Amino acid sequence: MTEQIVIFFQIVFIDLVLAGDNAIIIGMVASKFPLDQRKKIIFWGIGAAIILRIIFTLLTAYLLQITGLRLVGGILLLYICYKLYVDVIKNSSSDNENIKVDNSSFIKAITTVILADITMSLDNVLGVAGAARDHYVLLVFGLILSIILMATAATLISNWIKKYKWIGWLGLIAILIVAIDLIYTDIKLFI
Repeated sequence: MTEQIVIFFQIVFIDLVLAGDNAIIIGMVASKFPLDQRKKIIFWGIGAAIILRIIFTLLTAYLLQITGLRLVGGILLLYICYKLYVDVIKNSSSDNENIKVDNSSFIKAITTVILADITMSLDNVLGVAGAARDHYVLLVFGLILSIILMATAATLISNWIKKYKWIGWLGLIAILIVAIDLIYTDIKLFI
Protein backbone atom coordinates (compact mmCIF):
# COMPACT_ATOMS: atom_id res chain seq x y z
CA MET A 1 0.00 0.00 0.00
CA THR A 2 2.86 2.40 0.77
CA GLU A 3 4.31 1.78 -2.71
CA GLN A 4 1.00 2.75 -4.30
CA ILE A 5 0.84 5.98 -2.28
CA VAL A 6 4.36 6.92 -3.41
CA ILE A 7 3.46 6.11 -7.04
CA PHE A 8 0.25 8.15 -6.70
CA PHE A 9 2.20 11.27 -5.68
CA GLN A 10 4.82 10.69 -8.38
CA ILE A 11 2.07 10.56 -11.00
CA VAL A 12 0.43 13.73 -9.65
CA PHE A 13 3.78 15.57 -9.80
CA ILE A 14 4.55 14.33 -13.33
CA ASP A 15 1.08 15.35 -14.52
CA LEU A 16 1.36 18.80 -12.96
CA VAL A 17 4.63 19.45 -14.77
CA LEU A 18 3.95 17.78 -18.13
CA ALA A 19 0.24 18.58 -18.55
CA GLY A 20 1.17 22.18 -17.73
CA ASP A 21 3.65 22.21 -20.63
CA ASN A 22 0.94 21.04 -23.01
CA ALA A 23 -1.44 23.68 -21.69
CA ILE A 24 1.26 26.34 -22.13
CA ILE A 25 1.60 25.50 -25.83
CA ILE A 26 -2.15 25.45 -26.41
CA GLY A 27 -2.54 28.68 -24.44
CA MET A 28 0.33 30.44 -26.20
CA VAL A 29 -0.92 29.56 -29.68
CA ALA A 30 -4.54 30.44 -28.82
CA SER A 31 -3.61 33.76 -27.20
CA LYS A 32 -2.94 35.49 -30.55
CA PHE A 33 -6.46 34.86 -31.85
CA PRO A 34 -9.80 36.57 -31.16
CA LEU A 35 -11.89 34.99 -28.39
CA ASP A 36 -14.17 32.88 -30.63
CA GLN A 37 -11.21 31.37 -32.52
CA ARG A 38 -9.23 31.01 -29.28
CA LYS A 39 -11.97 28.78 -27.87
CA LYS A 40 -11.93 26.61 -31.00
CA ILE A 41 -8.13 26.22 -30.88
CA ILE A 42 -8.29 25.26 -27.20
CA PHE A 43 -11.14 22.80 -27.91
CA TRP A 44 -9.33 21.11 -30.81
CA GLY A 45 -5.99 21.15 -29.01
CA ILE A 46 -7.40 19.50 -25.91
CA GLY A 47 -9.45 17.07 -28.01
CA ALA A 48 -6.35 15.99 -29.93
CA ALA A 49 -4.38 15.65 -26.70
CA ILE A 50 -7.07 13.44 -25.15
CA ILE A 51 -7.16 11.13 -28.17
CA LEU A 52 -3.36 10.99 -28.37
CA ARG A 53 -3.01 10.27 -24.65
CA ILE A 54 -5.44 7.37 -24.90
CA ILE A 55 -3.63 5.93 -27.93
CA PHE A 56 -0.19 6.40 -26.36
CA THR A 57 -1.35 4.87 -23.08
CA LEU A 58 -2.48 1.76 -24.95
CA LEU A 59 0.93 1.54 -26.68
CA THR A 60 3.06 2.49 -23.67
CA ALA A 61 4.73 -0.84 -23.01
CA TYR A 62 6.02 -0.92 -26.56
CA LEU A 63 6.95 2.79 -26.70
CA LEU A 64 9.09 2.60 -23.55
CA GLN A 65 11.43 0.19 -25.37
CA ILE A 66 12.10 2.42 -28.41
CA THR A 67 15.51 4.08 -28.26
CA GLY A 68 15.56 7.48 -29.95
CA LEU A 69 11.89 8.32 -29.37
CA ARG A 70 12.67 11.05 -26.85
CA LEU A 71 15.36 12.48 -29.16
CA VAL A 72 12.85 12.86 -31.99
CA GLY A 73 10.31 14.38 -29.58
CA GLY A 74 12.89 16.86 -28.27
CA ILE A 75 13.84 17.96 -31.79
CA LEU A 76 10.15 18.40 -32.64
CA LEU A 77 9.74 20.53 -29.49
CA LEU A 78 12.71 22.73 -30.52
CA TYR A 79 10.91 23.39 -33.81
CA ILE A 80 7.70 24.19 -31.91
CA CYS A 81 9.64 26.60 -29.66
CA TYR A 82 10.90 28.41 -32.75
CA LYS A 83 7.40 28.56 -34.26
CA LEU A 84 5.94 29.87 -30.98
CA TYR A 85 8.65 32.53 -30.79
CA VAL A 86 7.96 33.71 -34.34
CA ASP A 87 4.16 33.43 -34.19
CA VAL A 88 3.40 34.54 -30.64
CA ILE A 89 6.29 36.36 -28.97
CA LYS A 90 7.85 38.20 -31.92
CA ASN A 91 4.50 39.24 -33.40
CA SER A 92 2.83 40.00 -30.04
CA SER A 93 3.48 43.71 -30.31
CA SER A 94 1.57 43.86 -33.61
CA ASP A 95 -1.32 41.69 -32.39
CA ASN A 96 -4.67 43.35 -32.16
CA GLU A 97 -7.83 41.69 -30.83
CA ASN A 98 -9.93 43.43 -33.51
CA ILE A 99 -7.92 42.16 -36.47
CA LYS A 100 -9.54 39.16 -38.16
CA VAL A 101 -7.18 36.24 -38.60
CA ASP A 102 -7.47 34.40 -41.91
CA ASN A 103 -8.30 30.68 -42.01
CA SER A 104 -4.79 29.65 -43.07
CA SER A 105 -3.36 31.15 -39.86
CA PHE A 106 -6.07 29.43 -37.84
CA ILE A 107 -5.25 26.09 -39.50
CA LYS A 108 -1.53 26.67 -38.92
CA ALA A 109 -2.31 27.28 -35.24
CA ILE A 110 -4.29 24.03 -34.98
CA THR A 111 -1.43 22.17 -36.73
CA THR A 112 1.13 23.63 -34.30
CA VAL A 113 -1.02 22.61 -31.34
CA ILE A 114 -1.48 19.05 -32.68
CA LEU A 115 2.28 18.67 -33.30
CA ALA A 116 2.90 19.83 -29.74
CA ASP A 117 0.20 17.46 -28.50
CA ILE A 118 1.94 14.51 -30.15
CA THR A 119 5.22 15.27 -28.38
CA MET A 120 3.79 16.39 -25.05
CA SER A 121 1.21 13.61 -24.84
CA LEU A 122 3.88 11.01 -25.54
CA ASP A 123 6.20 12.54 -22.96
CA ASN A 124 3.41 12.70 -20.36
CA VAL A 125 2.29 9.11 -20.95
CA LEU A 126 5.88 7.82 -20.85
CA GLY A 127 6.49 9.66 -17.57
CA VAL A 128 3.28 8.44 -15.95
CA ALA A 129 3.73 4.89 -17.26
CA GLY A 130 7.28 4.80 -15.94
CA ALA A 131 6.06 5.82 -12.50
CA ALA A 132 2.98 3.57 -12.51
CA ARG A 133 4.90 0.43 -13.55
CA ASP A 134 2.39 -2.46 -13.35
CA HIS A 135 -0.30 -0.50 -11.48
CA TYR A 136 -2.80 -0.02 -14.31
CA VAL A 137 -5.40 1.69 -12.12
CA LEU A 138 -2.80 4.35 -11.28
CA LEU A 139 -1.86 4.63 -14.96
CA VAL A 140 -5.51 5.32 -15.88
CA PHE A 141 -5.74 7.78 -12.96
CA GLY A 142 -2.66 9.59 -14.33
CA LEU A 143 -4.20 9.78 -17.79
CA ILE A 144 -7.46 11.25 -16.50
CA LEU A 145 -5.65 13.71 -14.21
CA SER A 146 -3.45 14.98 -17.04
CA ILE A 147 -6.52 15.60 -19.23
CA ILE A 148 -8.30 17.53 -16.44
CA LEU A 149 -5.21 19.63 -15.65
CA MET A 150 -4.59 20.41 -19.30
CA ALA A 151 -8.21 21.33 -20.03
CA THR A 152 -8.46 23.76 -17.13
CA ALA A 153 -4.99 25.27 -17.53
CA ALA A 154 -5.15 25.98 -21.29
CA THR A 155 -7.95 28.54 -21.00
CA LEU A 156 -6.33 30.24 -18.00
CA ILE A 157 -2.92 30.43 -19.66
CA SER A 158 -4.38 31.76 -22.90
CA ASN A 159 -6.07 34.62 -21.03
CA TRP A 160 -2.96 35.38 -18.96
CA ILE A 161 -0.70 35.52 -22.02
CA LYS A 162 -3.11 37.96 -23.65
CA LYS A 163 -2.82 40.26 -20.60
CA TYR A 164 0.80 39.65 -19.54
CA LYS A 165 3.24 39.06 -22.42
CA TRP A 166 6.07 37.99 -20.06
CA ILE A 167 4.14 34.79 -19.31
CA GLY A 168 4.60 33.82 -22.96
CA TRP A 169 8.36 34.09 -22.49
CA LEU A 170 8.21 31.91 -19.37
CA GLY A 171 6.19 29.31 -21.25
CA LEU A 172 8.65 29.33 -24.13
CA ILE A 173 11.56 28.80 -21.73
CA ALA A 174 9.71 25.95 -19.96
CA ILE A 175 9.07 24.18 -23.28
CA LEU A 176 12.69 24.69 -24.33
CA ILE A 177 13.88 23.07 -21.10
CA VAL A 178 11.64 20.05 -21.73
CA ALA A 179 12.97 19.77 -25.30
CA ILE A 180 16.60 19.88 -24.14
CA ASP A 181 15.88 17.32 -21.40
CA LEU A 182 14.26 14.94 -23.91
CA ILE A 183 17.22 15.21 -26.28
CA TYR A 184 19.78 14.84 -23.48
CA THR A 185 18.01 11.75 -22.06
CA ASP A 186 18.27 9.88 -25.37
CA ILE A 187 21.77 11.10 -26.22
CA LYS A 188 22.97 9.66 -22.87
CA LEU A 189 21.78 6.24 -24.07
CA PHE A 190 23.83 6.48 -27.27
CA ILE A 191 27.05 7.47 -25.51
